[in-house]
Amino acid sequence: MRELSLHILDIIQNSIRAKAELVQLLINEDIKNDRLLIEITDDGCGMGQDLQQRVLDPFVTSRTTRKVGLGLSLFQQAARQCEGDLKIKSALGEGTVITVNFKYSHIDRAPLGDIVGTIVTILSVNPDLELLYRHVINDKEFVFDTRIIKDELEDVQINLPEILSWLEGYLTEGLEDLRR
Repeated sequence: MRELSLHILDIIQNSIRAKAELVQLLINEDIKNDRLLIEITDDGCGMGQDLQQRVLDPFVTSRTTRKVGLGLSLFQQAARQCEGDLKIKSALGEGTVITVNFKYSHIDRAPLGDIVGTIVTILSVNPDLELLYRHVINDKEFVFDTRIIKDELEDVQINLPEILSWLEGYLTEGLEDLRR
């Protein structure tokens, strides 16, 4: 995939299929130490040891609509090409943590891409999902938590077009401030 945000979208979709109610996304751009960390944690159904050992095989999937599961194996390959790796920690009934790291300055590292579009897309089709997104660049941090937004909205759905438009602006502004 051309952007890391597309890998993130794929993994969060896996979390949703695993019946996660809360997904936590951490992106840590540690430019000082030349590392990029992406961690996605969910409270879904988790995986047993057998599936964890096989899930990075591109020909293993739990989906019935296709015979291959390229998402995690492609993400792992992208990380390994950039002096990094992908790790999975999961337990049945407890959820899953996917941790991916890269050498930040590696010439082959794909750009992060449209993380704002990824988050807005996820929320537009999964309004009941709780999403905690933390983005760290060196010592600065931006936090977005749908639980806080939904409390403010009360009975208004988060996936209404005008709310999604506001969220897009809020996320864009937050990331711009973070990069300054």
